[in-house]
Parts: sequence; C-alpha cells; structure tokens
Amino acid sequence: MAREQFQNLTEPMYYILLALTRECCGVDIMDMVSQISHGRVKVGPGTLYTLLAKFELAKIIKQTKVEGRKRSYIITEKGMELLRDEYERLLTLATEGKTFLED
Repeated sequence: MAREQFQNLTEPMYYILLALTRECCGVDIMDMVSQISHGRVKVGPGTLYTLLAKFELAKIIKQTKVEGRKRSYIITEKGMELLRDEYERLLTLATEGKTFLED
C-alpha cells in the first residue's frame, strides 16, 4: 500500500504533489515547486523524475498526455488522500510544537 511506502513525505515529495493538483509537465512541476515554496525548495530533474516514477508506480499520480518527450501528470484520488493526510500530519506537528516553542 502506498501509505506505508510514503508514510512521511519529504518536502520535495509534498511540493511535487501540491503542484500536481493541476496537470503539469516536468519543467512546470519544477517551476511550481519553487513558486509554491517561495524559492525555498528546488527540485532538480534527477529527483523529480525518480519521484514521478515512484508516484506513478504507486498510483499516486497518473500520466495524462505524452507529446514527444514531454509527459504531463496529475494527482489521483489516492494521491489526494495521501497529500491531505500529510497536510494534517504537518498541522498536528506545528500545533503540538507551538505549545513548547512560543512564549
């Protein structure tokens, strides 16, 4: 099951899935990750295409079209569930940490 393999998403994974809530090709995904994270997270082609292959194999994303070497993808329903779970996990971490880190 994908949830076990992707129990906790890395930042690049999280931002790639956020970008794929809209249909994107690889170059667009890299641009979106940088834009969404305000330049804090950058994903190179090696990381991106490795993760896209893993996500596709786990049915977290699906390929929507191929134009020559350009491939476009979008997140699946299963991927949205994974992304929402990760979002909730991160909110919980932030909320629990707030008690200890804010005066």
